[in-house]
Amino acid sequence: MIQWQENGELFFARWHSENGILPHKRILIGDDTLTADQAYRYACEGTAILYRGDFQNARQLLQALVRRVERPSKKSQRLEKKNSVSPAVQNPIDIFNQYRLAQSQRARILGMILVHIQADHTIPLRRAPDVRQACQEVYGAQTQAYVVSLRELLGVISAHEWRKKGVPISLGEGREIRIHPHYGVFSPVRGEYIDLVLNAPLPESLQASSTAFDIGVGSGVLSVLLASRQIERIVATDQDDRAMICAKENIERLNFANRISVEKAHLFPRGKAALIVCNPPWLPARPSSPLEHAVYDPGSQMLRGFLAGLKDHLLPGGEGWLVLSDLAEHLGLRSREQLLSWIEDADLKVIDRMEIKPRHPKASDLTNPLYVARSREMTSLWRLAPR
Repeated sequence: MIQWQENGELFFARWHSENGILPHKRILIGDDTLTADQAYRYACEGTAILYRGDFQNARQLLQALVRRVERPSKKSQRLEKKNSVSPAVQNPIDIFNQYRLAQSQRARILGMILVHIQADHTIPLRRAPDVRQACQEVYGAQTQAYVVSLRELLGVISAHEWRKKGVPISLGEGREIRIHPHYGVFSPVRGEYIDLVLNAPLPESLQASSTAFDIGVGSGVLSVLLASRQIERIVATDQDDRAMICAKENIERLNFANRISVEKAHLFPRGKAALIVCNPPWLPARPSSPLEHAVYDPGSQMLRGFLAGLKDHLLPGGEGWLVLSDLAEHLGLRSREQLLSWIEDADLKVIDRMEIKPRHPKASDLTNPLYVARSREMTSLWRLAPR
């Protein structure tokens, strides 16, 4: 629960945070008279603002906070200039840690503007949009009013729009499908790994047993790609309930439910397959929130688990396809030698490695703190088989 004083009375409401942020201890009421400088000062001091004015003004206030967070003070600019080191000579791990710290501090400040939402998911603010469907998809049915950060709410609204319109996926030869990601499920916006899975040669063992496993199904995009390549039976696994619901909806929408089944499992399902595909989180670091589990894999646990169990789940002549970026290598979080040693320890060999240059905007953004590493990044599809 979260509590605050308003008009001399003490009020309570249920606190909700998809990122696992604890209820704020200091809360004041803000409205359209609150200036961006005042709000920024309160947020930096750790005081949250429960907004009672116009919803569109609240959005503008949040945008003003973004500008202040991204514009360092004159003092910090002087210190940065005095202590600056060329990114080329800085330790990549230090750059990465500084980046994550800055992102965490940014999220903390921007999460200080709060919105009170009724049990029916309506917002009692002037010019508030109808967010009932978006909130229902993420928060489910509610029996009482609740409070969330405005930043999270805008993310819920944005996810609802993506869920409605979907992400276009090209299958080549003029064919296109749409994958509809859910909130909290990794969206298939990076098309380069999709191209790799579409173009990799299928193992000949599929002719004898047309079966494949998709480990960590997410939105279901890789299972759908395998089905589009005429694989007859695909078993997809995941541990996240949201991912499983999302994958099942996409599979059913594209009429592949008779060929693709989704199971809740840690890594592998029972049995063996001629092809096993896995696209694990690419960075071996600790997630700072539940929503980051699709990006960060602490200690490369999923990657190592996939490699360790792959041989025992492959049919004779089968292959494992590991889809992995080498960004972790350029950041100093994992070495190529380490990856190859895990492959060797799992009694596997590399048949081939297909690679492609990422096309996402961050790869060419000179202002991104991780630009040096991102500019060198390659995404690979490792074709693996038992020794």
